[in-house]
Amino acid sequence: MSQHTADPAMDNMKNGAAKLPPHAARPGEPGHDANGPTFSITQLAEEFDVTTRAIRFYEDKDLLHPAREGQTRVYSTRDRARLQLIQRGKRVGFTLSEIREIIDLYDLRDGFTKQLELARGKYAAQIEKLKAQRQDIDESISHLQNGIEFVEGELSKRAAADKTKGASQSSADHTNQSAQA
Repeated sequence: MSQHTADPAMDNMKNGAAKLPPHAARPGEPGHDANGPTFSITQLAEEFDVTTRAIRFYEDKDLLHPAREGQTRVYSTRDRARLQLIQRGKRVGFTLSEIREIIDLYDLRDGFTKQLELARGKYAAQIEKLKAQRQDIDESISHLQNGIEFVEGELSKRAAADKTKGASQSSADHTNQSAQA
């Protein structure tokens, strides 16, 4: 019995299966080659909610390696998986060079042992970095809350002083009016 995570893509990777999206072509259909389904840049952009420009940027950074049919980029299931890993890495705060380092270890064909060891170390380091950021954020929120309390206190004092000043002025005006009458 396998454990499921909140990320179905991660479940598929753990189970050794690559669940393909509904728009993936099936054998014999256009968009399917000898290695499996292929994807257009537009399909991947829509699926992963990124711009086609971002995908081309990842290609320029040597993270994706689409085939070409004339001027058209043709992305494989491997490119799709790499894009998925890029997006996941970005979401947790990894730099593109860190993401590349992890992804490139897939090519070693060592049963993913080195990749898993490297990923474990990078994940642990990133968790510590995020915990430190969370502590900084919590401290900043606390300082801002204290600032709000101070400002509200000052505004209350000034409002009370203005009210007292206004009452004194009103009383003095009333006395002046009585004396003139």
